[in-house]
Amino acid sequence: MLRALSLALALCCAAPVLAADAPKPVAATAPMTRLAIGFIGTDDPPATPLSFLDPIIRDGALMGARLGIQDGNVTGRFLKKEFTLAEGREGDVDALLGQGVRFIIADLPGDALLRVADKAAAKGALVINARARDDGLRNAQCRANLLHTIPSRRMMADALGQYLVTRRWTSWFLVTGAGPGDKPFADAVRRTAKRLGAKIVEEKDWTFDVGHARTDNGFSNERDVVSTFTRGADHDVLIVADEEGAFGDFLSYRTARPRPVAGTAELTPTAWSRVFEQWGGTQLQNRFQTLAGRVMTERDYAAWTAVRAVTEAA
Repeated sequence: MLRALSLALALCCAAPVLAADAPKPVAATAPMTRLAIGFIGTDDPPATPLSFLDPIIRDGALMGARLGIQDGNVTGRFLKKEFTLAEGREGDVDALLGQGVRFIIADLPGDALLRVADKAAAKGALVINARARDDGLRNAQCRANLLHTIPSRRMMADALGQYLVTRRWTSWFLVTGAGPGDKPFADAVRRTAKRLGAKIVEEKDWTFDVGHARTDNGFSNERDVVSTFTRGADHDVLIVADEEGAFGDFLSYRTARPRPVAGTAELTPTAWSRVFEQWGGTQLQNRFQTLAGRVMTERDYAAWTAVRAVTEAA
């Protein structure tokens, strides 16, 4: 599983403190130090889940950030530190900076993220990206005050590609959707194939409208489209670039050849999963479930990691 790179990793790997260098106990009368951390989100319409079993998420990564504040305050109170979350939207950035907020967690798409980062730079503030996967944010569009806790598309494609090559599934059939992130992810898959010695033996663009996920009976997809669409050169795995989940889940078990599906559906690289249990994962899942009433998503985890990086540093 690919885990997001974060400042917290460096903080958690520090050398053990020797007894002579251990910090002195904080006096009981020491004043409480307060630190406000900003959170900037969007008002995106909630996506309709494929199944009634999946929750409709209306708050993006906000609940992950709120849990990060709660967890930070558990240990912070022993050190006379209190953390608060200043929540807002892109239009509230100037107000947050004017209030002295110097750490901002951004649950924003790439263009809005850069606007916020540029405003924050003028005030010496740090922005941590918990959503945008754009590879350009780590390259040509990089900002000195911008860090990331969400993996980029190249990171996701490399994680998937490394697993597939390890399994010796090196012949790939690439299917690309029409969503805004689909072609960039497909580009990342092509780059990974070249880097790892895999071969894309067939490429097709998906143009069929699957209809409404809750009412489509699937027969038209299976009988008239998917089987015919997936005919072509023999391959080891069908890789789907469908970040919005418009059609990828309809492909499994309906392809012309009995081949696994990977990419944005079925076998997927992710920074967080509801089944992850190692390193205190179960306890984190349970705390989030209690707070939000739903499972933790990848964006929630990226926001939680960003907040915890700041609180641990403090």
